[in-house]
Amino acid sequence: MNTVNVELFGKDPKIQKAVNIARNVSVTKAPVLIVGEAGLGKRTLGRYIHENSNRADAPFLTVDCSNDAQEVENEILGHRCDDSGRFNKGILESANGGTVVFANIDCLEDDFQKRLHKILGELQDYDIDVRLITTTTKNLSKLVGSGRFYRGLYTMVSSNTITLSPLRERIGDLEHIARSLLADNGENVNVEEAAMDKILKHYWTHNVHELKTVIENSIQNCSGETLTESDLEIGEKKAVSMIADDDSEGIRLMSLKEAEKLLIKKALVHTSENRTQAAKILGVSIRTLRNKINEYRTTGSAYFVNLR
Repeated sequence: MNTVNVELFGKDPKIQKAVNIARNVSVTKAPVLIVGEAGLGKRTLGRYIHENSNRADAPFLTVDCSNDAQEVENEILGHRCDDSGRFNKGILESANGGTVVFANIDCLEDDFQKRLHKILGELQDYDIDVRLITTTTKNLSKLVGSGRFYRGLYTMVSSNTITLSPLRERIGDLEHIARSLLADNGENVNVEEAAMDKILKHYWTHNVHELKTVIENSIQNCSGETLTESDLEIGEKKAVSMIADDDSEGIRLMSLKEAEKLLIKKALVHTSENRTQAAKILGVSIRTLRNKINEYRTTGSAYFVNLR
């Protein structure tokens, strides 16, 4: 049974082309790379590919490569629990027969990129068969050219590349997606003209994810059968809701310093490294954010060293 509502992607020719490519490639075993800004539904499109493949009844698992580097490595390869001594299987073994999504693959540490390339190339020797879907907000080809992403891994994951265009480049989709989100939430409400006008005029920096959050909050605020302009809370979300993604499972226990670095990294990833927007989400000045980035660079943290 399909759980992905393709209406939420929109009707614009550019986005329909992406959905059609996803549908066509779903029947193959080939890896798929999905490129686009944060909040466009890259992981959702990955699930759509999985659900339209012959692997639909098998596991669909996701790992967010923007998380703590050691945590990501443990999640992919498996690790032994310090407390119980039990070995927890990695995502590749757990998803055998199904699909694995490496979200924000550009955030992998340099050394691990090379190790992962080798591991993925040897999966068949261990009778592991997974469909690989990767997502990124970056131009991986440019990262390869500048030495910031391992060429072998890029070649492996990018045989089929799907690009999702930002919501602001397809304004005609806004009303359609807003009404689809209302229907998806099971709400049969009218939308006041002034409310829809406010939606159409807003610059949706965080794309469909931001619109979805606004619609869900507005439904809670709406007391009648018509959504009014006053019901809309546009631009009033907290940092946590902006940084969280569809498949977020929270943050593991860590030191305050580690949590601070991870939160800054996630804000930068979420805003496609727009420092002004990241600073707004985090509630700090652009100067404070810049100083923190420089601090993490001096400690040799790969993501911040490569940050442009």
